[in-house]
Amino acid sequence: MEESIRSRYEVVIGLEVHAQLLTQTKAYSSDLNAYGAAPNTNVSAITLGHPGTLPVMNQKTIDYAIRLGLACGCQIATHQHFARKNYFYPDLPKGYQITQDTTPICTGGQILIRKEDGQQKSIGLTRIHMEEDAGKSIHDVDVYDTLVDLNRAGTPLLEIVTEPDLRSSSEAYNYLTEVRKLLRYLDICDGNMEEGSMRCDANVSVRLIGSKEFGTKVEVKNMNSIRNVQRAIEFEVNRQIEALESGEKLRQETRAFDALKGITIAMRSKEAANDYRYFPEPDLPPIYVSRGHIATVAEQMPALPNALFERYTKTYGLSDYDAYNITDQKGIALYYEALIGHTKNYKAAANWLMGEIKSYLNELGMDIGEFPIAPERIAALIELIDQGKVSNSIAAQRIFPALFESEQNPLEIAESLNLIQSSDSDVIEGFIEEVIKLNPNEVARYKNGEKQLIGFFMGQLMKVSAGKADPKASNSLLRQKLEA
Repeated sequence: MEESIRSRYEVVIGLEVHAQLLTQTKAYSSDLNAYGAAPNTNVSAITLGHPGTLPVMNQKTIDYAIRLGLACGCQIATHQHFARKNYFYPDLPKGYQITQDTTPICTGGQILIRKEDGQQKSIGLTRIHMEEDAGKSIHDVDVYDTLVDLNRAGTPLLEIVTEPDLRSSSEAYNYLTEVRKLLRYLDICDGNMEEGSMRCDANVSVRLIGSKEFGTKVEVKNMNSIRNVQRAIEFEVNRQIEALESGEKLRQETRAFDALKGITIAMRSKEAANDYRYFPEPDLPPIYVSRGHIATVAEQMPALPNALFERYTKTYGLSDYDAYNITDQKGIALYYEALIGHTKNYKAAANWLMGEIKSYLNELGMDIGEFPIAPERIAALIELIDQGKVSNSIAAQRIFPALFESEQNPLEIAESLNLIQSSDSDVIEGFIEEVIKLNPNEVARYKNGEKQLIGFFMGQLMKVSAGKADPKASNSLLRQKLEA
């Protein structure tokens, strides 16, 4: 599409994220909530919607919703009730979904994202409410029939609904990245879109720049990765603009995204609220959440990525780049927190974590939770460098690999491998004399004004001394000898 046409339109996006909660049991029954079980094994009469069965509320669902609401700065409702949302799907045995309609547990709030220029933007939240998931229809196992697995039916969900505040597919990408990170920090959802534990529906519309009224909204479903959400939005934006430019009238509808072709496909006209025939759920009593209970949940909240980012940049002096990379994964941030509990050299701790440690993990395809070296041993290695006993390169090339093979502390390893640096001027002068003797041509060039050769001589000195000459003490002595 020509940029001159595209630039005339503003994109308006709202996202609905469904997050499956990491509770041991389902939302309204004691059925096991576990991914990967054999089909139709985590079910009971309640999951199957048999007559005469009654749901019982899972309190963990409420606590997890409160936790997310507090993290997003939402207002937590003390008085709530559930509703029945009526529609028929073959994988929803009851024929209705237990959800929240007029009394969502969380309202308002925001999630901060970083735009492409590095600036923060607040994405407003309309609501977060509790509900249950449906089962799963499987279309690719049997050639002739659709199969139904009801293990997922009744799984507790939080639906997170934004205001129409997003203005590009990249903002939507960044928003979903932040939501997934937040869910993982809170330990309430694993965020694996490939497994369906976090799913996203995108409401997309376009309007002419300067228009106050929203365009016709189209909902896009069936996206199994954050990247595919971005791709689907990009296609849908172009499709809608091209339709409007050709004089076509857009319809409010639900469309599916075909990831292989990169296109959206019409599924059905969009339902309105009255299509669902909401009414209060008669089998679940209203919920009262006391302010005291909300305060108890608040006391158990972990440190969150935005707060850690602020502390790392403002208090510890890390760059935005380092702080963002450390807080990107909860496991990495937890390791860093443990590491700086043993050293106050925050920058060195970040460098080791983002450098040697992450390289080791990437090479072996490991998670930080599998990393075998305790943070206090890395802190001891940093201290060894700070004390001038070993160089950073020797620590990385010789001592760090040895930590995987030995239970000794870094100092003991350095001593056993004869790696301790010397700052004794007599010892260093002996190394310098040898370097000067081995490189007469470079010495002559240095004396003739090529002072940049000092780097070459320092490299030779480290080679001759096997890295044991203290660089700080060596540099001035080396200059004195060369200029004598």
